[in-house]
Amino acid sequence: MNGVSEAAFFAYVQKLVDVVGHADRADPLRDYCLGLIMPVERKNVEPLAAVTAPSRVSAKHQSLLHFVGQAPWSDTELLARVYELVRPGITRCWAGSELARQQIDGFDRSELTAFLTMQWQSSAANLLGT
Repeated sequence: MNGVSEAAFFAYVQKLVDVVGHADRADPLRDYCLGLIMPVERKNVEPLAAVTAPSRVSAKHQSLLHFVGQAPWSDTELLARVYELVRPGITRCWAGSELARQQIDGFDRSELTAFLTMQWQSSAANLLGT
């Protein structure tokens, strides 16, 4: 990522930190989100750990496992915050398209998650030049 993109990404992730409940979860959240946008084939914690902390894969793997599976945060609340943050930008991109606005408004959580993951991966590929 370039400096501007990196700063924007980390500012975005910081806006999600209060949803996960505790400041100690900020780093795992950042690494998890970063791993999701990186060009790795499998999006589970082991490859995410390898790409976000290549010199500490085992420790990062454990940290991400705990964050995803054990830490008491609500995926519903997190996805609601993501939706709140990205919807204005998506709507602006599709301004003038009533059908597009209706599609975004009609997304259920799983469709929104799939859509956002696709967008993040596309953005990451563009930022990384891949």
